[in-house]
Amino acid sequence: VSKGPGNTKVAKSTAVPPGPPVYLDLVYIPNHSNSKNVDVEFFKRVRSSYYVVSGNDAAAEEPSRAVLDSLLEGKAQWESNMQVTLIPTHDSEVMREWYQETHEKQQDLNIMVLASSSIVVMQDESFPACKIEL
Repeated sequence: VSKGPGNTKVAKSTAVPPGPPVYLDLVYIPNHSNSKNVDVEFFKRVRSSYYVVSGNDAAAEEPSRAVLDSLLEGKAQWESNMQVTLIPTHDSEVMREWYQETHEKQQDLNIMVLASSSIVVMQDESFPACKIEL
């Protein structure tokens, strides 16, 4: 917050300023895919073949349905229909519902959701994992 004319408080904008898109191979969606930091503008500007969707905390709304919807809205504005693969790090209710409810739109936008199909075993623990080749 900064002081404006007449000592009134003016809230600073946290929106991403317009500019050319950035193309990457792999992007980890920041802040456990929480909507506080990621919106449609993020996906319009940060274009990737692969997005990692982290978050497994329903109470903190991670991953956020708003972030997943922002991906659809942002990608719809790309000039090309390049394939995008979404890689969730956890099986969550939000992810499952979003996948089922928006499956047709995902197909139209050439978005594929990669299921965790492998299990990595390390000494005393095991966890789901995905192999990505770039």
